[in-house]
Amino acid sequence: MEKQNGQMDAPHPGTNLPSGHPPEYPSAAFQGPPGHMGYPGPQVGYPGPQAGYSIPPADYLGAGPVGFPVQHQPVYNQPGGPAGVPWMPAPPPPLDCPPGLEYLSQIDQILIHQQIELLEVITGFETNNKYEIKNSFGQRIYFAAEDTDFCTRNCCGASRPFTIRILDNMGQEVITLERPLRCGSCCCPCCLQEIEIQAPPGVPVGYVNQTWHPCLPKFTIQNERREDVLKITGPCLVCSCCADVDFEIKSLDEENVVGKISKQWTGLVREAFTDTDNFGIQFPLDLDVKMKAVMLGACFLIDFMFFEKSGNNE
Repeated sequence: MEKQNGQMDAPHPGTNLPSGHPPEYPSAAFQGPPGHMGYPGPQVGYPGPQAGYSIPPADYLGAGPVGFPVQHQPVYNQPGGPAGVPWMPAPPPPLDCPPGLEYLSQIDQILIHQQIELLEVITGFETNNKYEIKNSFGQRIYFAAEDTDFCTRNCCGASRPFTIRILDNMGQEVITLERPLRCGSCCCPCCLQEIEIQAPPGVPVGYVNQTWHPCLPKFTIQNERREDVLKITGPCLVCSCCADVDFEIKSLDEENVVGKISKQWTGLVREAFTDTDNFGIQFPLDLDVKMKAVMLGACFLIDFMFFEKSGNNE
């Protein structure tokens, strides 16, 4: 009997914590790398988690031995990712969910961290951008990498057409973003910016189209049938000096704000000498996963249009 009690009081398998001690996770308020001031919470009127939202069943996530609580821990060392990087556990896929988008079904916030490219900082030549896409707990959801040739990057600069491939924790490409070459002048109401979102690759799930306006940056979110779903409106002066820049996600009539895309201030040195940016995206928890993927595309388009630099110059 004492031996059995000793086994029950032993640390949980796979952890270094005593029995009954909860695993240490990043706080729900975790909003980015150390030193970052944090991503602001939802605005007034922003919908919270919907009623009926539940944690994935224990038999899917993997329950421990009888008598032990289920340990909802970050997954480490998944194939396709660097060692020691926590990945978000895959939830059960909803009905009619494209493969790989199930990670988006249970989150209402995404953090996008662009990686610093030392070669670009030293030489001034534009390199392919790379991004980590995380949830609010700091667990990685996806890894994104630009796939553009050298001449296009350095001749067209931030206006370049690009392909961004978004990979899951198995290294499988689950989302593809395609931006064609379009007019970069805000004075021209034709040939405006656009990005196509595919999930899986080759299957369009939505589009983001720039809407011409003399003063404000505006975009329209469309589904795979090119039907308008949501609107995005940015500030008149897109300047990230010492503050975040918010692009509001609105209903079609633009009366209700349902989320936002925020360019986060990363500090004077990083902003001045690199073109690496951090973004946060908020959207309703019950938004269709395809539209959540389209919001990712909108974020990358906004980054290239307003915050990407060429040769470390604005």
